[in-house]
Amino acid sequence: MTTFEDLKSDWKNQPEQNIPEDGFKIIIQKINELKRKQIITNVVLILTILILVGFFFYIQAYNSTTVTLLLLLMISVLLIRVIIEYISIKKLKNIDVTANSSVFNSNIKAYYKKRIKTHYIITPIIILLYSLGFILLLPSFKIHLSEGFYTYIIFSAIITLIVMVLFIRKQIKKELLIVKGL
Repeated sequence: MTTFEDLKSDWKNQPEQNIPEDGFKIIIQKINELKRKQIITNVVLILTILILVGFFFYIQAYNSTTVTLLLLLMISVLLIRVIIEYISIKKLKNIDVTANSSVFNSNIKAYYKKRIKTHYIITPIIILLYSLGFILLLPSFKIHLSEGFYTYIIFSAIITLIVMVLFIRKQIKKELLIVKGL
């Protein structure tokens, strides 16, 4: 019988959960912050795609099958990421914040799991494919560009890749913390 009494005592002594009065507003703010960040990501990706398309026509890549295919690879993987982000934004919008806590919690957990897959599986694949396309373009750049500009492209690409990976990593951690907090 002491086990039951101990259990009863532990139950009474557990800390009380303080639910903030503006908890609903905080959840809405965090969801809107996530949507805003995903929209910014899509804008950056779309601008990158437009730059690549402009570059495609500027260098008349359509005259070279290899360059065309590699630029299409780079554009395609970015476009796939844009579509994934768009779908994610739609799914986030469809989460009913007025649902009871268990339904909301399960919806957020499902969303969180999909974002983890997106960030830790799909994003690295996209970065690798994009980098592969760029690396395979380097021989063509070497032929058609001056040595100084070619060297500049290589160094700036390496620095950009490192900065981009660090930035993406930081943003992923922030986003997953927000989603986990919900």
